[in-house]
Amino acid sequence: MTQDTFRDETAGGRPLERSTPPEPSERIDPAADPVPPLAPAAKTGPSLLDELSPEQLGRLDDKVQQLWQAAVESLLSDRGFPAALPCATTRKLPHEAQRRHLPRLRQIREILGTSQRWFNLQDQLNLDILLSEHAGDDPTETTTCLLGNGDGFAALMTAEYGARLGGPRILPLLRHWLTATSPRPDAAWLRRAGALLTPDTAPLIREILSLLPAYRETKTRHQNGDHSWSTTTYLNARTATPLRGMVWTCELIDEPWVVPLLGEVALAAGTGIGGSGPNSRSEMLVNAVLIVLAKRGTLEVVAPLARIQTKVRKKSILSKVAQVLDAVATQAGLSREQLLDRTVPTFGLGPDGVLEEKAGEHVLRLALNETGTPLLTFLNPAGKPVKSAPKAVRESHGGLLSEFRKLLAEIRKTLPSERLRIERALAEDRLWRWNQVEEFFLDHPVTGVHGRRLIWRILQGPAGIPVKAADGWELTDPLGRRIQPRADTPVQLWHPIGAAVEEVRSWRDHLLEIGLRQPFKQAFREVYLLTPAEEQTGTFSNRFAGHVLRYGQAKALLSERGWTGLSLGHWDAAGGSGQGEAVKEVPGWRARWDMQLPWGSWEHNAYDAPASSCISGPIRFDRTDVESREAVPLIEVPPLVLSEIMRDADLAVGVSSVGLDPQGQGDYWQSYNFGDLTESAKVRRDALTRLLPRLRIADRVELAERFLRVRGDLRTYRIHLGSGNILMEPNDAYLCIVPHGAFDQVFLPFEEDGGMLAVIMSKAFLLADDTAIADPSITHQIRS
Repeated sequence: MTQDTFRDETAGGRPLERSTPPEPSERIDPAADPVPPLAPAAKTGPSLLDELSPEQLGRLDDKVQQLWQAAVESLLSDRGFPAALPCATTRKLPHEAQRRHLPRLRQIREILGTSQRWFNLQDQLNLDILLSEHAGDDPTETTTCLLGNGDGFAALMTAEYGARLGGPRILPLLRHWLTATSPRPDAAWLRRAGALLTPDTAPLIREILSLLPAYRETKTRHQNGDHSWSTTTYLNARTATPLRGMVWTCELIDEPWVVPLLGEVALAAGTGIGGSGPNSRSEMLVNAVLIVLAKRGTLEVVAPLARIQTKVRKKSILSKVAQVLDAVATQAGLSREQLLDRTVPTFGLGPDGVLEEKAGEHVLRLALNETGTPLLTFLNPAGKPVKSAPKAVRESHGGLLSEFRKLLAEIRKTLPSERLRIERALAEDRLWRWNQVEEFFLDHPVTGVHGRRLIWRILQGPAGIPVKAADGWELTDPLGRRIQPRADTPVQLWHPIGAAVEEVRSWRDHLLEIGLRQPFKQAFREVYLLTPAEEQTGTFSNRFAGHVLRYGQAKALLSERGWTGLSLGHWDAAGGSGQGEAVKEVPGWRARWDMQLPWGSWEHNAYDAPASSCISGPIRFDRTDVESREAVPLIEVPPLVLSEIMRDADLAVGVSSVGLDPQGQGDYWQSYNFGDLTESAKVRRDALTRLLPRLRIADRVELAERFLRVRGDLRTYRIHLGSGNILMEPNDAYLCIVPHGAFDQVFLPFEEDGGMLAVIMSKAFLLADDTAIADPSITHQIRS
């Protein structure tokens, strides 16, 4: 018998089977349910001990011995661990008398460490606290007793920092951190932490918390007779509690590293198991971080909160992040989005996106190129760039070099978040004043690399790409006409859904002519208008229903684009774990996309493994400003909202459909690979219409309705514009080519999810010169 169980480490020593557990790949972290507060140690006052005769003390000592012997027998017979009474009774003995019982306590601790059963966490903790008081001069042993070894991070802290944590200067604070068991620190807790905080502690907190962003969960398989189960552990409550105490203590530390580091901790702990999904690794730690950042309440907390908002998908966390941002925004007299606009860090880059520092005779140069790629280069004394850090820089200016590399890493993390934020503003039809656009999206060294490559539109007026003029920014249209908006002119990002066909065509031609690749699809953005079939179905759309998707891949893409709630698995088919929905909220509206597991999928998916595939269902919309979640007629959904939701669905299908499997088969595979084009494939076709005449293989390629036809010397090939798969004429034989590597032989106007345009182009160049193909797996298919 095999099953998957999920640890509830606050329960009393038995596996807990949940009727509807969280998805196995993203178990709810037990640290979200903290251990109960430590039971205060029973103190034996001198007056009480003085009243006990040696004979009475001896009888008490014998009683303690019997209690611990009974605890050992109970453990060995698998009946549990009755630790409360022997711990409390032992504490009544004088310190020296307690030492007689240490061998028995250590024996029990060893049994607990090797047992497959789970025992009350508080009992184990009290036992270890008792042992820690007798660790003598071994600080590492003291730390081991207090932290336990319930997960990898506890072992890491003990191995790397045990001597410092258990030393006399920091040990009192470590014991205090173990009392961080409430949802938030009260004034008394913080006062005590402040009294115990020493100059040695802040650097140690920084070192330990800096390990968390790179730390990952572990999966352990257990076996007890014919019963097996697995557990996935990030941080158990025993470890998360002192870490929460460290985070709370950061409120008392006024150092520049505090806010950025706490943001990294929250980002790692807030994402789901494996780095994605609607759950979080440790909501307990994220909440602790948010409490500290909220109390700071300054603009410096906005950037890390914005990154959390972009990456984390757990609704309860996002709600708290929004509350903190709203509070900071209110204090600053701004809306949340206005606050985010104003607080994107510059990382010291100048308006031209460059930061330079002298390092002896060399210069370190950090710059963003025109496509938004951050680059760290080194200039030699002659001013010429060199590929790697010169020896003189490494040896004499290592600190400066390290700082530049950290800035490079931070910029690389910020750029994708800002790109997604700006794209969300396009999808939500957000409005600015022109002076705000200039300040936050054109002159800013980081967001500027995105904003300067986008089309901006005066409200109900002309649109253009920003061009720097002597007295400010102007907008230039495809015909070269310029207009300089007034400072208070309302502007928004141009969206093709509100433009005439000729205008869209003009912008697409213009971008190709000037070789401008936008940070996301704007001119070449797909538009999804309501279809007659959807008018007939009324309250739901089947446009992207019936697709077989790779579940993990689809879920990851949808999560990145702001969808939440999708959780499918085989743990409780009768209870509904085989069906669910992905949900996305935009201002005023909520989209719900049904998903279910394929029939019979449990036969090839283990109980404790994530689902491998799912089948997409209808998409419905309801309003967020009313209590009822009743689906509304699609005709009432604003065209921009409908189009952007359908675009997300098309992207998910286009990237994760099993129809993309080169070795696939069956009716669905055939239909997906060679059937009608979706809107994204139609945009791909439109881009190819403009690209093909510019290519050196232009005389060998032509566009059909669904295919790019390529004439080689050996055969003629048809590449499907949706799937990228190939049929060979004259008998439509399937040609399997697995793409690999980057394609950079020709300028492409956009980099889409999945990169299908680049895949199609690379196959076209390859097949146009089919006599030069050396790969035997391809030539065998062509010549068969």
